Amino acid sequence: MAEIRILVVGDNPLARVGLVALLAGAEGLEIAGQCGGAVLLDEFDLYGPDALVCDLGWEDSPSWLADLRDTGLATVALLNSETQVADAWAAGVTGLLRYNTDAEGIAAALTAVLAGLVVLDSGLAANVLPAGDTVDDVPIENLTPREKEVLQLLAEGLANKAIAQKLGITDHTVKFHVNAIMSKLGAQSRTEAVVRATRAGLIML
Repeated sequence: MAEIRILVVGDNPLARVGLVALLAGAEGLEIAGQCGGAVLLDEFDLYGPDALVCDLGWEDSPSWLADLRDTGLATVALLNSETQVADAWAAGVTGLLRYNTDAEGIAAALTAVLAGLVVLDSGLAANVLPAGDTVDDVPIENLTPREKEVLQLLAEGLANKAIAQKLGITDHTVKFHVNAIMSKLGAQSRTEAVVRATRAGLIML
C-alpha cells in the first residue's frame, strides 16, 4: 500500500516540528513538508500532499481555517478547544481529534478521511451532531463482537474486500455485517454509522 503524503500545517513553528517528529515514524505516512496556515493556499501545491494534518492552536480558530476547504484535500485537525469544533466542521474538516491523539491514531484517522469517512473524537462529536441524535439512540449492546470488529475497520477506511482479508471472512459476510451495523445504529450510510458509533464510544483511535 502506498504511503499517505501529508503536509503539516499550523501557525506555531515548534508545534509543527513536534507534529512532524511525532508522525515521521508512523507506518503508512510520508511527511511531504510543513507550512504556516497563512501561506497554505500559496504553497500546498508545491508539496503534492494527499492530505493535511493541521494544528489549530489552543484558543480561537485560526483565520486560515476556511482555506482548508479550498485545498480540496482530506484533513485531520488537532484541537484543544471545543469552540473550534464547529468552525472546523464548517470548513469541511472530517477528521477532528484532540491533541493527545498518538501517531497511530492520527494515521488511522487519515486513512479513514481519505476513504470518505468521518472521524470524530468521542468527546467532540456532541459539538457536531444534531442535539436530537443522542448516544442513547445507539443500541451498543446489540452489536456483536464481530460487528464491532467490522465497525472499527470501517472507521479506519478499509473497503469490504480488505476487511474480509483482515478478518478471514468472505466479502459477502462483510457486506452482511455492514448492513446489520447500519440497521442497528439507525444509519443511512457507512459514514453516518461511523459518526454515530464514534459518539457512542464504539470506535477507538
